[in-house]
Amino acid sequence: MPAEVIIHTTFGEIATLLALAAGIGMLGAALRQPLIVSFIAVGLIAGPSGLDVVHSDAQIDLLAELGIAMLLFLVGIKLDTKLMRSLGPVALLTGLGQVIFTLGLGYLIGLGLGFDPITSLYVALALAFSSTIIIVKLLSDKREIDALHGQIALGFLIVQDLVVIAAMIAVSAIGIGAVEGHGGGDVISVLLSGLALVALVALFVRHVATPLTEWLAHAPELLVIFAIAQTAIFAAIGDFVGLGKEVGGLLAGISLASTPYRETMAARLAPLRDFLLLFFFISLGARLDLSLLGAHLTEALLFSLFVLLGKPLIVLIIMGAMGYRKRTGALAGIAMAQISEFSLIFVAMGVTLGHIEQETFGLVTLVGLVTIALSTYMITYSHQLYAWCEPLLAPFERLETIRERTQPASQLHNPPSVIIFGLGRFGAAIAMRLHRHGLPVLGIDFNPQAVRRCNGFGIDTRYGDATDSELIADLPLAEAQWLVSTTPNHAAGLTHDDTRIILIQLARSTGFTGRIAVTSHSGDESEALLEMGADLVIEPFQDAADRAVELLSGARLEERIEIPPIETEQQPIP
Repeated sequence: MPAEVIIHTTFGEIATLLALAAGIGMLGAALRQPLIVSFIAVGLIAGPSGLDVVHSDAQIDLLAELGIAMLLFLVGIKLDTKLMRSLGPVALLTGLGQVIFTLGLGYLIGLGLGFDPITSLYVALALAFSSTIIIVKLLSDKREIDALHGQIALGFLIVQDLVVIAAMIAVSAIGIGAVEGHGGGDVISVLLSGLALVALVALFVRHVATPLTEWLAHAPELLVIFAIAQTAIFAAIGDFVGLGKEVGGLLAGISLASTPYRETMAARLAPLRDFLLLFFFISLGARLDLSLLGAHLTEALLFSLFVLLGKPLIVLIIMGAMGYRKRTGALAGIAMAQISEFSLIFVAMGVTLGHIEQETFGLVTLVGLVTIALSTYMITYSHQLYAWCEPLLAPFERLETIRERTQPASQLHNPPSVIIFGLGRFGAAIAMRLHRHGLPVLGIDFNPQAVRRCNGFGIDTRYGDATDSELIADLPLAEAQWLVSTTPNHAAGLTHDDTRIILIQLARSTGFTGRIAVTSHSGDESEALLEMGADLVIEPFQDAADRAVELLSGARLEERIEIPPIETEQQPIP
């Protein structure tokens, strides 16, 4: 009895939900699932189809709405003008192409399954978007954010964010008057109000944002409170004029995107966003009748199959047409193989506005659960998946990949004596010193910016990945005396594939008879690498300490080589 009384108080109910979220979240983490899946599961378990402990609808809805506004705020704060300019035509064309083709095919599939045009359009739009949170997290864990396919995937996500923003604005405008509580009487008034709000944001950005945040930055806690207040105020204004809380939260983020403290605000508000979004997904799951999930089970599985297989194939075809290798296109496409948290928010808006039925929401939610759960493993093991599917992808390989064109061995300045994998600061420093000593060097990295930097120093460079068997086989290994990997192993995230061991195995399998040097940060690791076939293990910290002792003992200080940093080396991975 006391337990029942506690649960049926608002505070006790929230406490129960948080306890369920923590427990199911730990189970999800053990199964390598993102929190979105766990949170929806919490809602289903706690909802009327399960334990039926969710009764404080008003309080949970309020927290859910704040969470959505905060999510859009953090999207908006990343959309500064520099980022937009850096997209380039490739990301824009490939990103838009993916959205358009996915939307078109998804719409036709919806019509073929018997859905009406409006429902088909909503479902198709939901399928076109991919999850920023999941993709960035998994690629960051794998240290592939800086890889070419990682950068392209991020470009896709930015384009998708812009499209979903436009879709939300359009849906809000079309749905004016459908829901009580929205201000304005018609579409024209909403559009005018929207233009006025955009003008207000422009004035704020031009005259107020930077000096105000600089003043607030003296008290970081106050800066965070201000960002939250900005989000809530803009969301309330957006809701009042008919644009919706989502668009208001987005404009709040854009209003602070050009300030020098946007990264600080984004970093501090990300945990709050995750906490508040918990209640959105709980609310989502609690409102779902399990029978609704099964009402369109066959259709949900077909749509899921389209997302898991069709979207990567669409990306592969488009990127091939744009001049990329099938490997790059496949890895970027695999990252897109799920629907987004925005998809659920967007479809929920459609239900609220009366455009689609609750059953459609259940359908999209089931697609989300299936695709997010399975794509997590697909991204985690993307390289193994690509290796398995590679024979099937032969028709998609371009004979001339203009955007990944590399120098053939015959066109190198000199046959390389040393091939260095990894052109970060450490690898670039080694390459430049060897080059200065007259040794021909070939540098390889999967970060295009790092490749361009070393190429500018007069060092032969190629874009590539040390785990790519095709690349290793194509290298001028016969002339090389050393293969050097300067990339240490990062035991973080879901996977622990050691690129150094893969490189050793691939090089020896091609018949390389020279010596292999790898980088390590621990003695135990060094011994294991030597046993795996490495001829030399470089320990940067130990070697730096040895050199420091030499200098302190009177050794001559050699001239240092300045290596200009690239942007990704100065900023933490998001």
